[in-house]
Order: sequence, then C-alpha cells, then structure tokens
Amino acid sequence: MELPFNEAAVTVTRTSLSAAGQVIAMRDIEDTRIVTVERSRVVPIVISLIGVAIAAAGGVWGAGAALGCGVMLIVVGWLAWIWQEVSHRLIVVVGGAPREAVTSGDRAFLERVEQAVRAAKADAPAAPAAPTAPGATPAA
Repeated sequence: MELPFNEAAVTVTRTSLSAAGQVIAMRDIEDTRIVTVERSRVVPIVISLIGVAIAAAGGVWGAGAALGCGVMLIVVGWLAWIWQEVSHRLIVVVGGAPREAVTSGDRAFLERVEQAVRAAKADAPAAPAAPTAPGATPAA
C-alpha cells in the first residue's frame, strides 16, 4: 500500500493521520484548519520595562548593583523577544471538538499535511449503510 504522505514523523494514509504519537482515524476527522500563533509581546516588554526602572533607580541613587541588574533585565527582555518564533498548528475537528494534531514553524509543511488529509478524506469510500434487522424489508 502506498503512503500518500510520510514526512517529518507525520504519516497520512487513506485510513488515518499519525503524528506526535497519536493516531486519528480519517472517518473521525470532520474538518482541518491551520492556526498561526504569533509572538508574545507582553512578556519581553514587561521584563525590559522593569529593567529600565531598576537601571534608572540604580543610576539615580548610585547603586551599581541595581544598575547592573537593570541592564541585565533589559538584555533578557530583548533576548526573550528575538528568540520567540511564530508557530503554526494543524487543528483537526474530531467529534465536534478541535484537537491539535501537528505543530511546526513551517506553514508550507502544514499546508501539505492538510492537503494530504483532505485528499485522503475525498478518496475514502462511502460509509456502509446501516444493517437492517433480519426479516425486515428495507425502506424505499
């Protein structure tokens, strides 16, 4: 059997999506979407502002330790800003509840996964009809 998609520990077959140790059956997936999580601005700015306040107080009162700590907090705030990355998440809706299936920094990769899931859903055979009771006639 050919695997429609197998890349970076994510496998999509006609029957399932397997990623991050979880296997989700295609018949259970109702919808997919990609969500982008942006950088957090609050934490780095707050850290840097606290550092500015401490450095200013240390400079005014001539406290070298406070000045040094304030400058270090400013640097930590700056580092917190530059080290943050935008992340993208593939969300699948299963049983009416959204679940995070895959997280990646590469949106193009998640778009390929989403296309593979949609293609596998489109190729899936129709669900079998509900069985009828013995001796019952099917409704016309």
